[in-house]
Amino acid sequence: MRYWFGYLTAAIFAAITWVLMQFGQRFSTLVDMIYPYVIRTLQGMLAEWTSAVAFPVWQVLAVALGVLILTSLVLMLILKWNPIQWAGWVLAVFTGLYMLHTMMWGLNYYAGSLADDMRLDVSSYNLAELTEATVYYRDQANALASQVPRDAAGSLDFDSFAELAEQAGDGFHTLTYTYHYSIFAGSAVPVKELGWADLYTSMGITGVTFGMTGESAVNPQIPDIALPFTMAHEMAHRMCIASERDANFAAFLACSVNTDPQFQYSAYFMAFRYCYTALSSVDSQGAAVVNQEVSQQLRSDMAAYTAFFDNRQVTTSTNLANTLNDTYLKLSGEESGIQSYGEVCDLLVNWHIQTVVLPSITVEESPFDPYDETQVDLSGIVNAREG
Repeated sequence: MRYWFGYLTAAIFAAITWVLMQFGQRFSTLVDMIYPYVIRTLQGMLAEWTSAVAFPVWQVLAVALGVLILTSLVLMLILKWNPIQWAGWVLAVFTGLYMLHTMMWGLNYYAGSLADDMRLDVSSYNLAELTEATVYYRDQANALASQVPRDAAGSLDFDSFAELAEQAGDGFHTLTYTYHYSIFAGSAVPVKELGWADLYTSMGITGVTFGMTGESAVNPQIPDIALPFTMAHEMAHRMCIASERDANFAAFLACSVNTDPQFQYSAYFMAFRYCYTALSSVDSQGAAVVNQEVSQQLRSDMAAYTAFFDNRQVTTSTNLANTLNDTYLKLSGEESGIQSYGEVCDLLVNWHIQTVVLPSITVEESPFDPYDETQVDLSGIVNAREG
């Protein structure tokens, strides 16, 4: 019986995790009211603690765990421990870690959407509205492309990783204290450089946020244009914005209100890519027309972005990473899995409609003048002067 204690422990951890997820799914309103605010405070405390070192603490812990498991495997072979018993305890370790992750961050997947927190009405839209939004983001990116630093060859030459990381929180500060969106009142501790960058680049991974240590880390090898946006994306996760769609939208908002043109360009560059991709999938001819007005600088930056991932990603590694990430997201309550990254287009189009289009067509009313007969209804008034 003692050989099965590890499996029993793993089963208990798995059952607790399942109960937590069922609770989150069934009582999502209650979770939304309490959980993110408590966890955001916890994430802030952890982020402050782990910021004492420049490297991601979770990666060190992952190496330590790997060494311990490997050591125990060697001891099992030398001391002739029961392999079934050993496997049970290894399983218990991983199910226990996943249980802690669910407790300390994972239930954010069951909280309300970012759109609800921002009072952004997300509704269906037509092709014309998608096209108009794509054109808007293209035009903004075109204008900003000439305002960012470039080298002699015309390639982007953004500030260093450390300098960008220090500035990344400014946009969230503006969203919180100028636009009064409390959902962004989380930790603005700078993101860290993701270790083992070559490995993550080969898998197409741009960043990782680890809730158990409160750390957001970004792959330092990704193109300059993507760094500000990715930094904001991972910071949004640390602020308990779990959905990939919502984290992408939060990144756009934070970068777009940042005073640094590097962040603004990154915001509109990525917004244009997401909307252009969506438009291309439903109207290739319309997308081709939109593409004709892309500036040479923006076109060059888009080509460089695509070429980087095409040349550096390894198909097998990328497929494995996508499968694992897709499985994790679906297990955590993200029904669309990795497809949720691209769903930010829905938010971008609705944001464009409500903050750009509608205000522009609102007719301002003239100040009321009681002596202006055109503003006063005289019908029914005895002896009213005829026009």
